[in-house]
Amino acid sequence: MLRDITLGQYYQTKSYIHDLDPRVKLGGTVLYIISLFCFKNYLGYLIAALFLAIVVKLSHVPFRFMVKGMKAILMLLMITVMFNLFLTPGTPVVTLWKLTITAEGVRMALTMMARLTLLVIGSSLMTLTTTPNNLTDGMEKMMSPLKVIKVPVHEVAMMMSIALRFIPILMEETDKIMKAQTARGADFEHGNLLARAKALVPLLVPLFISAFRRANDLAMAMEARCYRGGEGRTKMKPLIYKKKDFLAYAGLVVYMVVSIVVGRLSLG
Repeated sequence: MLRDITLGQYYQTKSYIHDLDPRVKLGGTVLYIISLFCFKNYLGYLIAALFLAIVVKLSHVPFRFMVKGMKAILMLLMITVMFNLFLTPGTPVVTLWKLTITAEGVRMALTMMARLTLLVIGSSLMTLTTTPNNLTDGMEKMMSPLKVIKVPVHEVAMMMSIALRFIPILMEETDKIMKAQTARGADFEHGNLLARAKALVPLLVPLFISAFRRANDLAMAMEARCYRGGEGRTKMKPLIYKKKDFLAYAGLVVYMVVSIVVGRLSLG
């Protein structure tokens, strides 16, 4: 399941979405996530899903690869749906022992399920179509106004980019350690909550050691290349907006207007 996490991975191919300026993709992802919390009816989520399907098609990233990332949050999704289904007060629909399913609970559960699914796939699409270097440059450019209040923009952008880049690496490392510990007799799937927590100790210790080792290697590599922060640094490939970037912004504006206006309508 750890291998199914797509957040932080980069899918190398040639597509319209891959060629877009990273600032367009970063801003578009943020606005898309914001739009998911503005809907009052299911029509808004339908428009959001259609928009996301078009973007996925343009990205040339296989849809099964996108859906694979949902396996990692399947448990969180089920817990969220169950809590909303049984704990939302309202008009009773079905009663199971002491648990009551309400009409409002069903609507809330479906809403949260749609929102989480679209949010995860939309966020994963940004990292799947953007290299770590472009992601860093895009975040640095977008946060550049914060330099006025002495925020170390370059360092913050680099830390965020490195964190995203290390997610799939650490997940792969965790998977390898779990398989090695399982071969030595460790059991991560049986027993009560306390027993499972104790079983994680032989997993967490080597994982932390590996993470610190990788961080140290990265620091030494940056120092060996005379890295001294972002002050006065130039870019080999400066970010410049092109015609397709403005077209993408226009499409994003159209989506935001249509989805929010339609998604907030009262359908009776």
